[in-house]
Parts: sequence; structure tokens; C-alpha cells
Amino acid sequence: MGLRHLARRGAGLASRSFVGLPGGIVTRRRGRGSEPDDVRPWAEGDDVRHIDRNATARTGTLHVRTHHEERDRAVVLLADFRPSMLFGTRRALRSVAAAEALALLGWRIVGDGGRIGLVVAAASPEPIALRPTGGGRGMGAMAGALARAHALALAAPLGADPPLTPALERARALLPAGGHLVIASALDQPGEGFEAALTALAERVSLSLILVSDAFEREPPPGLYPFATPEGRRGTAQVRRKPPADDRLARWARVGLEGVRLDSEGGPESFAPLMERLDAVL
Repeated sequence: MGLRHLARRGAGLASRSFVGLPGGIVTRRRGRGSEPDDVRPWAEGDDVRHIDRNATARTGTLHVRTHHEERDRAVVLLADFRPSMLFGTRRALRSVAAAEALALLGWRIVGDGGRIGLVVAAASPEPIALRPTGGGRGMGAMAGALARAHALALAAPLGADPPLTPALERARALLPAGGHLVIASALDQPGEGFEAALTALAERVSLSLILVSDAFEREPPPGLYPFATPEGRRGTAQVRRKPPADDRLARWARVGLEGVRLDSEGGPESFAPLMERLDAVL
């Protein structure tokens, strides 16, 4: 919630929502839209024409129905909190960096009138998914869900990463045709069937990737490193030379999943310009 001030810094015309009509003058969309969005209690300044009679009669207090544009921007953010993401050597875990980036992106989207939803991929048995909602209400729900999901992920027993395909299916169910899905993950072990699921999903929604990276995996200092695997195997690995250049972003772009690389040691200040770039293409 504290990242809201960073999300709006440097917001430009490229990320604003304008009417989709031809003409020489660009203006913001006006009006209440035509698609029902939510029912809420009456507040001072609400238009009496928007009073919802059914909710008012049922509760005994005035309620109004809000609407959104038929062509509004609905974005589902997929946070990867599986065991491989609970790793970090500088500043923060990769999972925390992913959550920070998604929060920044979420604030930008709702600030421009869009709606955000959330799906969390984790080893914990409790699935977490939120339907797209706009405004501070949507961001409040998303922040609470991210915090709860991360706490559950840290408390879960260490094991192998479950596949990401079920999370993609949950995201598909939340998104209307023409919506957007943004995946924040290192994609170390996406699991069997992931690329096929991406291909099927790309026919219905647009896809973007925030590829989270840690400094150690990009450039580990030479030396001996003890390790333990989820299967219980232990040993020591020796790093003697610099690893090859990180080409994962280009590799995923070749299968239609384009995006940006997020270096987890950088922090939210360095994430904000990347999220502005990503927001401009959603």
C-alpha cells in the first residue's frame, strides 16, 4: 500500500485511457459506462439516477449501482510464490520483489480507471484468486491477499514447485476476452504443459511477463557453495567461472511471452520505470 506514491511518478499520456473514437482531439472517456460493476451504499454527491431499487428495498438503506465501460481494461496479476521464488541473496526474496512490482503495476492500472485481479501460484493448499476490481478497494484487497499468500508460502513445508498451469486456468476464468494477464515469476520450473497452456490462453487474452532475477543466479562469485535439494540431497557445488548471459527473457519471448526483467536487488525505486513501460503496452 505504501508504494502508491511511486506508481504515479512519471505517469504520462501513453498510459492514460482515452475514448476509442476517431478525431483530432483526444479526450478522456466520460459517463458512467454501461456495464454493471458493483453495488455500494449511497454517498454524498452520488447521482440519484444510479440508485439500485432492489438493494435499497432489501437493506432499507440507499444503495447505488456503479458501472464501467464495456471496453474497460481488466488485468489479472499472477504472483509466483512457489518454493523456488522464496530465494534471495540481496535486499529481498524474489517473491517479495515480484509482489512489489505487481503492487506498483496495480496502482498504475487502477489510477487510470482499469480493474485488477489476482491469482497466486504457491505450494500452500489454499488457492487465492480475486476477480478484477477497480480503485483503492481493489488494491486494498490485492495487498491483503498478497500478504496472506506470502505468509502461507513461507510456512508451507519445503518441496518441489507445483506446475503453473492450474494458476493459468484460474486466471483464464477471471478474465474477459481481450483482457490482460501479467505473470511475475522466475519461471525456473513452470511445469509440464505450461507452454501449451500459454498458447491456448494467448488466443483469448494478452500476456506479459515480469521475469524476476536474483544477482547470485546472474553472476555468482567463484567459490564453493553448500546446497540442499527439496528431495533431501545435500552436497557442495563449485563455481569457477562466470555463467553465460541470461537469455531467459528472449527465450520466453520466442514463445509469445514478452515482458521485462526485474532485478530483485534494485528495489521499488528501480522497478517503477519498468512498470511504467509495461503499463503502456497493456
